[in-house]
Amino acid sequence: MARLLVSDVHLDAAAPEATEQFLDFLARQAREAEALYILGDLFFGERSGCRLLGDPVIAELDGEPVLLTHGDTLCTDDHSYQELRSAVRSPGWQRRFLALPLRVRETLSREARAGSARHIARAVPYIMDVNEGAVAAAFRAARVRRMIHGHTHRPGVHEMRIDGAPAERIVLGAWYEQGSYLTCEQGKYELHALPRPA
Repeated sequence: MARLLVSDVHLDAAAPEATEQFLDFLARQAREAEALYILGDLFFGERSGCRLLGDPVIAELDGEPVLLTHGDTLCTDDHSYQELRSAVRSPGWQRRFLALPLRVRETLSREARAGSARHIARAVPYIMDVNEGAVAAAFRAARVRRMIHGHTHRPGVHEMRIDGAPAERIVLGAWYEQGSYLTCEQGKYELHALPRPA
């Protein structure tokens, strides 16, 4: 039975077609899977009934330890994002944010997404990708030979060598942009992209 992995789901009322497609994916492909891993950016994760894992986490997929991470911590050249990430993950910031009225939180969230889009449009492309040193450090720290992540929205399979040994980094595309998902079955990994509804 296959395991499925997705990233950057970003369910949002402003993109009902992506939300509808994700719900269809859950009802079809995910229902038949042994497990579904969502590597970050699923808003309302706790309310979904999902079991929330740490980030990063080492999961055993078909008998092999694999490093799973959202991937944003690998983008160390994007200093502005890393500063923001550090701030919003602090318990004090989260407490203050959650104490705000829902309408205010929704407005701030929309403004943050718009600001993120502006940042991405202005940023030099290499800043938005992973830092190879951060990738190598993550492989070494986890002592694995395969890593799966999202965040960069650049799906692909990257073969590399870490300390002379072969390693593989699989990057998931953004669900909300590409309907991207990965299947893992009997030690084989395959990237897929669902066509967007018209």
